[in-house]
Amino acid sequence: MLPDEECDESSTVSTFQAPKGTYDLLPPNSATYLAVRDAISAPLKNSGYGYVETPGFENVELFARGVGESTDIVTKEMYAFETKGGDKLALRPEGTASVLRAALEANLHKAGNLPVKLWYSGSYYRYERPQKGRYRHFSQVGAEAIGAEDPALDAELIILADQAYRSLGLRNFRILLNSLGDKECRPVYRATLQEFLRGLDLDEETRRRIEINPLRVLDDKRAEVQKQLADAPQIPDSLCDTCRAYHKEVRELLDAAGVVYEDDAKLVRGLDYYTRTTFEFVHDGLGAQSAVGGGGRYDGLSEMIGGPALPSVGWALGVDRTVLALEAEGVDLELPSTTSVFAVPLGEEARRVLFGKVTELRKAGIAADFSFGGKGLKGAMKNANRSGARFTLVAGERDLAEGVVQLKDMESGEQGPVALDAVVETLKSKLG
Repeated sequence: MLPDEECDESSTVSTFQAPKGTYDLLPPNSATYLAVRDAISAPLKNSGYGYVETPGFENVELFARGVGESTDIVTKEMYAFETKGGDKLALRPEGTASVLRAALEANLHKAGNLPVKLWYSGSYYRYERPQKGRYRHFSQVGAEAIGAEDPALDAELIILADQAYRSLGLRNFRILLNSLGDKECRPVYRATLQEFLRGLDLDEETRRRIEINPLRVLDDKRAEVQKQLADAPQIPDSLCDTCRAYHKEVRELLDAAGVVYEDDAKLVRGLDYYTRTTFEFVHDGLGAQSAVGGGGRYDGLSEMIGGPALPSVGWALGVDRTVLALEAEGVDLELPSTTSVFAVPLGEEARRVLFGKVTELRKAGIAADFSFGGKGLKGAMKNANRSGARFTLVAGERDLAEGVVQLKDMESGEQGPVALDAVVETLKSKLG
């Protein structure tokens, strides 16, 4: 259950509840989350991306260097702790730094096949003020292409994310696109922006940010700050010829693929490692928490965490927010039933025989369940209805004596005998 949902505390059985800002995924809602993860990962699997899984915690310094010491994630939101052995660790607040660390540690970049293309799925943790669409524990599917500087790679990832969302039936999302420049032209823009920001009426914390990472001020969501930023210098105006040409090619490739996007000169994202291409997927049906995913190029991150120069690009899409976007659009996913056949035995011999048939059905690839607990016919049929099964197998002593079971179609209500040795083939035929 999601944390913004109300519950009847009087019905709570356990003394313990999920920590504030977290949630448990339970059937039937969990099936939607699984379907979203599958839909996001499907185009990645079809495009050369291999699966990677990293620990739920890493060395604190990995995120301090990679994500950025001035970011809210590191300064305010990261769950950091010291182990009994004195190691300083943090629950992962995002996936890119961990995946890049894993790829470097395994020397995947030395295999000679660049870019190294990886995808991942998991839970991430940030100490934030819990609200709808923003939790302290959240789920993402991400993709990283490590070791190649190519506008086509940036375009590929944006196209794959767009394809994933559209395969789910989402239509009312927008893609925001920008370029942050590189190590050659960004310092010029940085100095220009700092000069502008120093003349604004800003609080002390924001003024400190101006000196550390002024681009992060552009990402400030407060209305009073955004009003003062109306005349701020624009990043695209400071791009060097190389970055301008790079961004132009990314846009042309997206145009050719029919992917619609909006140029957003103030888009910087919340992480320090981005360079050049930066993008965000937003859904206006989600209110304040409108971002459902995003990413960009991070050409200098490998060096920041002690690796060689490996220009890279990637994204992460929020599973939680994608589910909320589906709800906002009224999209109901077609989810397969968890059970196709439900077996109801009447008597001990029938329990033995039907349990064996359930095992056979499962081996044949048919989702089957069994009436456990020795329930009578009425109670067992209620369970069969609740399971969502299309067919029910019912057998008693008389049926077994005749070498049959009763097969009931739960949709039409039709029922008839089927020979015991023909049950599997009959159900395979009926279920297609």
